[in-house]
This record gives sequence, C-alpha cells and structure tokens, in this order.
Amino acid sequence: MKFKKGDEIIVTIGKDKGRKGKIETVFPQDNTVIVPGVNIYKRHMKRRDDKHPGGIIEKPRPLSVGKIALICPKCGKQTRIGYMLAAKDKYRVCKKCEAKI
Repeated sequence: MKFKKGDEIIVTIGKDKGRKGKIETVFPQDNTVIVPGVNIYKRHMKRRDDKHPGGIIEKPRPLSVGKIALICPKCGKQTRIGYMLAAKDKYRVCKKCEAKI
C-alpha cells in the first residue's frame, strides 16, 4: 500500500470531494484508510446504560484508496506516488517534483 499513517491527503471522488486531512488508520487488507472529519456517517444508537446514553452518533467510515490522492509535503500539490531504490533503501517519491516523501 502506498499510503501510510500521517500522510496528508485530498479526497478526489464522492460526497467529500476536495476535503483534506491526515490519515489516522490504514487497513492494507481492504485497501482503505480512515481520515478524521471525512466520510462521516450517522448511527442511531439505542440507550443501554449510563455509560452508553444512545442518540445519534457520528462515525468516520473507511475510505477507499482509489478515492484519495497524496498531497506532496514539498510542492503542496496533489500527486501520485512512485518508488526509488538506492543502496538497499526503498523510499517513496513525488511524481511531480521528484522529492522524497
């Protein structure tokens, strides 16, 4: 998976198109990520006890990696991710400015 926790991303498709945020959780098996404040859904919960009062709770749902793009920390543009190999090290590279991510 090309995305990692803490990466700055922008949503390219869907109801939250254009919104930016940092990746909080990555699920490589499902190719999804969770970004706080993006892809929020409301869940109606029934009251169970004093700790769980119930009501309408907002929850972030996972977002497919096909719907997001990385924002390069150097040039600040929406970009794709490439890889470079140098002396047994493999690191991610911005496809627009060739900067190391």
